[in-house]
Formats: sequence, C-alpha cells, structure tokens
Amino acid sequence: MPTPTRGPRLGGSPAHERLMLANLATSLFKHGRITTTETKAKRLRPLAEQLITKAKRGDLHARRQALSVVRDKDVVFQLFDQIAPRFSNRPGGYTRIVKTGPRKGDAAPMAIIELVEELEVAAAPKAPRKTARKAAKADSIAVLAGDDDADETPVAAKSADEGDAEAKDEETKA
Repeated sequence: MPTPTRGPRLGGSPAHERLMLANLATSLFKHGRITTTETKAKRLRPLAEQLITKAKRGDLHARRQALSVVRDKDVVFQLFDQIAPRFSNRPGGYTRIVKTGPRKGDAAPMAIIELVEELEVAAAPKAPRKTARKAAKADSIAVLAGDDDADETPVAAKSADEGDAEAKDEETKA
C-alpha cells in the first residue's frame, strides 16, 4: 500500500483518507467553518485552497475537477458562484486554522478551519471638498470675471455673517 506524500494517513487506507478529506471539504464549503482535529485541518487546507483556485478559474474543466472531489453538486455550485468571486482579488490563503482546546473525550487537539473574509477593495480617494471660504472666493472671482452663471451666489457658500446681515436689511425695509 503506497503511503501519501504528506504525513501519516488519516484512516485505514488511502481511499478512506481521500473520502474523509472530500467530506471535510464539502462541509467546509457548505458551512464556511468546521471544527475538527488539528491534523485533519492541516491536511484539509491544501485541498480546499486548490479547489478554490480551480473555482476562481471558473471553466468547465475546473468544475469537473471539483466535482471529482466534492460530490455534492449544490456545494460545487456554491463554490463556483459565491465563494470564488469573494476571493477574486486574493492570490492565496483562503483558509484560516485557529487552534482550540483539547477534545473532552480523548484530549485530541482540536482546531477550527474557516474561510477567511474577502479582501476589501480600497475605494479611490475622493477629491477634497472645498471649504465655504474657498467656494466663496471662487464665486467672487467668477463674478469679477463677468460670468453670467456666477451672478447668483450659492446659498451654501454664504457665510453665517452674510445671512444675518441680509436678514437685518430685510427687517429694516419692512
């Protein structure tokens, strides 16, 4: 019986190990986070990340390769249509392993393996807004230049002092 390339087997035979890892990957993609032993989580991580990379490719061949591992069509659909677009701008590192305490029954070291959150695309920085003083100065320059559109001063550009002065002028006229 050939031994696998990475560490000891997780079951009785290589076929059982492949089936166990396929079931773990299916549960990971279905729920987004699973609790298992540290050894199984460490063995699952490369398989899950390869499947996500194939899902990012998105072609028919990649879908068939994923279906050969993950037998549930609904989970493969979710992997290709929901999970892969989340990681479209991430070059790798789609999973995270967090170690938890030992299991109660046999004190086996436990871990949580989960899909990391997608990277936020940095929004383009907005142009700084003009302050009221700069807006008023630009309006006064436009008035001096003789633009017909700039004859009316915008209400937002008026300072509080100008508004109070106009209100007092209206009261004296009345």
